[in-house]
Amino acid sequence: MKLLGSVMEQVLKRDPNEPEFHQAIKEVLESLEPVAEKNPHWIKAGIFNRMVEPERQIIFSVPWADDNGVIQTNRGFRVQFNSAIGPYKGGLRFHPSVYLGIIKFLGFEQVFKNALTGLPLGGGKGGSDFDPKGKSDGEIMRFCQSFMIELHRHIGENTDVPAGDIGVGGREIGYMYGMYRRIRNSFTGTLTGKGIAWGGSLVRREATGYGLCYFMEEAMKSIAEKSFQGATVVISGSGNVASYAAKKAQQLGAKVVALSDSSGYVYDPEGIKLETVKRIKEIERKRISEYVKYHPKAKFTEGYSNIWSVKCDIALPCATQNELDEEAAKTLIANGCFAVGEGANMPVTPEAVKIFIKNGIIFGPAKAANAGGVATSGLEMAQNSLRYSWTFEEVDTKLKSIMVDIYKNTSSAAKEYGHENNLAMGANIAGFLKIADAMYAQGT
Repeated sequence: MKLLGSVMEQVLKRDPNEPEFHQAIKEVLESLEPVAEKNPHWIKAGIFNRMVEPERQIIFSVPWADDNGVIQTNRGFRVQFNSAIGPYKGGLRFHPSVYLGIIKFLGFEQVFKNALTGLPLGGGKGGSDFDPKGKSDGEIMRFCQSFMIELHRHIGENTDVPAGDIGVGGREIGYMYGMYRRIRNSFTGTLTGKGIAWGGSLVRREATGYGLCYFMEEAMKSIAEKSFQGATVVISGSGNVASYAAKKAQQLGAKVVALSDSSGYVYDPEGIKLETVKRIKEIERKRISEYVKYHPKAKFTEGYSNIWSVKCDIALPCATQNELDEEAAKTLIANGCFAVGEGANMPVTPEAVKIFIKNGIIFGPAKAANAGGVATSGLEMAQNSLRYSWTFEEVDTKLKSIMVDIYKNTSSAAKEYGHENNLAMGANIAGFLKIADAMYAQGT
């Protein structure tokens, strides 16, 4: 990096042990070299240096009592990364892997993703190293209440609006919102992902998966006159994002043949039966391997990373970061895959991204392709402010319109800076331009 190398050096020096954060920063800065060349006044104003430094980083202890009355302690985080275009917005992740570097990486990505939606939302992220798996409802409630006792000081409908992420679903949001409402004595739209009866929005559960397919459908149609119709699709994961991406892909005419979880993947040549997956995951709360008990023609394979060896036309990684590497990318291309869309946050390694782009694969980067969740959270915030609820069809129509606009803006930015159809670069540039303009105008 000729112009922005010093910015990367600054990050490495300040945050030496945060590889996920380094990866996210490097990927963006490499894309922004032509922007820096065209806008030297932003270099002089320190926009690029300020962009990679969170406005606020909050770390706190979360003591809670387990069912045996023993006090446990976890660590809580909230990184409020950038508020130039609106209040901080981003999910809370409860998982043992959570530490400050992960939260900073997610918060940085969120800034660009939120900017791309066209909604007035800044970017942030939070969470804890608490693991909800194996915990009783009572233990989860007590943890969430303790977590909110500290977090409530730093959030608000016009300041910071958290949502869910890995390990944080409707149950956890409910416990946290209940405590927030009691502490503040106020019913506001401060958290999103709420229950429909108490301020939530229809389509929120479906939004990231549906939005991923809306984005990829528009990209495939515009770039190569292709679509989901008649295509074979492989999707990693089996949670909300993966299952609803599968549902929408099927509605658009595709055959989804594989899903996974941390134990391995299931391949069904006749097409995945989503009602079975829902029963296994949401009712029985068991592993995806149970699928073959209901459908004997299907096959379960241990090791979820091997899912990318399944032949497909379209691949949608929806599980976790860096799950699709260079070798997997080569395998997908050799098997005839023509499109890859990121449903998770940064699930494709930088090396794999370069291979896809070099080989003309239609690649939908997470910042753009999985922005449907936060877009619908923004719509939930709007409904809360209006004290009004839209129908499923109204929200879904708005979501599709937002995702189509994200593709158009991403594609346009890529073309303007000499990298036509490189949507990874286009997403970084389009998001950055909006934020940089605001930061420069405000002098902040």
